[in-house]
Amino acid sequence: MTDLPARRLLLVHAHPDDESINNGATMARYAAEGALVTLVTCTLGEEGEVIPPALRHLAADEDDALGPHRAGELAAAMQELGVLDHRLLGGAGRFRDSGMMGVPQNHRPGAFWTTPVDEAAPHLVEVIRGVRPHVLITYDPHGGYGHPDHIQAHRVAMRAAELAADPAFRGDLGAPHRIAKIYWNRVPRSVAEEGFARLRAADVEFAGVAAVDDVPGVVDDSEVTAEIDGTRHAVAKAAAMRAHATQIAVDGTFFALSNDLGQPLFTTEYYQLVRGVPGAPAGERERDLFAGADTGDAAGGPAAAAGETGR
Repeated sequence: MTDLPARRLLLVHAHPDDESINNGATMARYAAEGALVTLVTCTLGEEGEVIPPALRHLAADEDDALGPHRAGELAAAMQELGVLDHRLLGGAGRFRDSGMMGVPQNHRPGAFWTTPVDEAAPHLVEVIRGVRPHVLITYDPHGGYGHPDHIQAHRVAMRAAELAADPAFRGDLGAPHRIAKIYWNRVPRSVAEEGFARLRAADVEFAGVAAVDDVPGVVDDSEVTAEIDGTRHAVAKAAAMRAHATQIAVDGTFFALSNDLGQPLFTTEYYQLVRGVPGAPAGERERDLFAGADTGDAAGGPAAAAGETGR
């Protein structure tokens, strides 16, 4: 890729829809501001449950045609967010959705969960060295909520960031590049609790209400180091989530997955900086993920050399 924009953001997610739920407002905001936003999705989500009755034949235990359908949903969601660069890790179908933890699909041939990390990571190294991002967003080591593909996406993303910076690793994949800042998706507990309070007081038609701890990445407020106000892009985020119609039902400022348990739809999105130089004074949250990164240096700049933050 040539003539790269001045600011470049890379997101690594496990399945189509994860990006819109976790980062839709952030992606829309930075895309609208002219940054290059690159999404890498690790699987097609072939094992997902299907909400609309008319589409349930797509499920893995019937036609097993959900993956290609979800690729179309992903493309539609990215159009809503204004994201032009979205890719499937290693190409469509390279890695299979592993299903929930402990199910037989975990060990199906090609399952992402059982793919050696160092077999999957070079595919992401090639992307990193091509788009040369300043910022990477992915999950925490628990994958937010323990799904095997989310855990594996974390492992692959962190390993690829390490390998991409190593001049001795695979020169055929491009010139080395060190990512200046790495963030994990987070939700402050106080924000989640307030959102669920609003949900319980609202008139929505879900079967029930999820629990705070069902939300991926909920942590004590003190662990959150960045908040990105995406309220101007709330409509785009909701539209992107609606595009994932096999997986998500949206009702105003709330949504539900296939279990039909309501959750808040957040338009301010939260992160924990785990590598790089903070762009805000100690004790304050960053309001821009690129703050503190030297975006004038295609190789990552001096901020990248500072290593991991204290956590």
